[in-house]
Amino acid sequence: MFRNLRLHIVSLSQSGQATAEYALVMVAAAVVALALISWASTTDMLPSFFNTVMQKVISVANRA
Repeated sequence: MFRNLRLHIVSLSQSGQATAEYALVMVAAAVVALALISWASTTDMLPSFFNTVMQKVISVANRA
C-alpha cells in the first residue's frame, strides 16, 4: 500500500516539475522576443529587410 502511495506522490511531483519547466521556457521565449523587438525598433535593419523582400517579390511578379 505504501509503495503505491510513494509512486503516486513521485508522479505528482514530476508533473509539477514539468509545468514549472514549461513556464520557464515560455518566460525565456518572451524575453528573447522582447529583446528582438527592442533591437529591431532601434535599428533600420527590419524595414530594409522588408523592402528588399518586397522588391524581390515585385520583380518576380513582373517577370510572370
